[in-house]
Amino acid sequence: MSVNTAMFRLWRRSNPVIIHLWKLHKTLQVQRTVCISSQNRFYLNNINRAENKVTVNQKTDWNKTMSEAEKIVGYPTSFLSLRWLLSDEIANVALHLRKLVGSNHPVLKTAKSIIYNGRNTQAFGLIVLLISKAAGHLNANPIEEDKAAGVLHSQRALAEITEMIRTSNLIHRGLVNINIDGSRESSELNNMTFGNKIALLCGDYLLSNTCTELAALKNQDLVFLISSAVRDLCQVEFVARRDHQNFPIPSVPSKDRTDYALKEWTLLNVYGAGSLLGKSCQGTLKLADHSKEIEEKGYEFGKHLALAWQASLDLGLCINKDKGILHNLCAAPIMFHVEHDPSILTELDKGLESVENVDYLKVLEIVAAGPGIGLTKELVKEQSQKAMEILNVFKESDARKALSNIIVAIGDF
Repeated sequence: MSVNTAMFRLWRRSNPVIIHLWKLHKTLQVQRTVCISSQNRFYLNNINRAENKVTVNQKTDWNKTMSEAEKIVGYPTSFLSLRWLLSDEIANVALHLRKLVGSNHPVLKTAKSIIYNGRNTQAFGLIVLLISKAAGHLNANPIEEDKAAGVLHSQRALAEITEMIRTSNLIHRGLVNINIDGSRESSELNNMTFGNKIALLCGDYLLSNTCTELAALKNQDLVFLISSAVRDLCQVEFVARRDHQNFPIPSVPSKDRTDYALKEWTLLNVYGAGSLLGKSCQGTLKLADHSKEIEEKGYEFGKHLALAWQASLDLGLCINKDKGILHNLCAAPIMFHVEHDPSILTELDKGLESVENVDYLKVLEIVAAGPGIGLTKELVKEQSQKAMEILNVFKESDARKALSNIIVAIGDF
């Protein structure tokens, strides 16, 4: 090392300005490295973004639509159930759920879908609040009115009740039928049994809270209406053929297959979701003292919206070749294909023991080659149009516009 170099380093260390500049130089070098690395990742991700452009845009549009709708009624729908989610009972359930991590019990998947609030769950309460605001209320006591959101406190309570019924039903459907035949290991059997207990007790807890909240509204007609929707949710479990885990399989059509698919699919999904959303929309208009005619319009709107929504979800499962289709072999495209060509039942019937025995990729390839996809798109359009026509009964407002946007978003595949 030369004397000049040594003196330069000594001077650099003792001079505060030089020290600052040197540190800045080092910082800029690090930032440049990070930027180059980020730029490389950006270029690599562009390929994936291009491939998934349609999916991402659809998700963004849906989330944006729901976010804008939530602002209209005061706060996010996910907060409707915050009070019971933070209760001691649910907190204890969450602790017990940790014991199931690593197992394959369906209750874990259900819990995840509820928490992450996906497209196929947890928006019924929002729709109830939007239809409440779109219709307005008559002869309401000022004390009962939530002026900021434009709805009644009783209507907000009904929206929460609807969410709790929907959630309890999803949790109860996560119960597993256990066949003790010696094929399961003791640890797996214990996990399944424990998971069933959690699903049963958690679903029952939410349902019992629903009864308490519903009774507090002190409206006998509303109690009868919502209880009939709960009855329908139970009755749907006895529609169509079922495997040993109670997943549905299309029924064998009669010789005259005219309208077989539409009738079977509509029956299954009116009981499964259309009744709850329709009667909740009808109930919220009843709380606002609207006429019987308007109440019926509310029911029809909720029913058609739920059917359009379900048909859209069915279509997505088939187009994306999602394995989740095994849990819904009565999806609209498959049902339409059974009506077109019942020979597909040869493959579907393999699921009578367990739907996992069905080669779902083979089924979806057969369906893709038939009229099922096209007929389901028409079904989504038809049900969406019916829901949109009913909206014209109500005056133009931001709530009506939000409902219209939701219908449009449902139809965007």
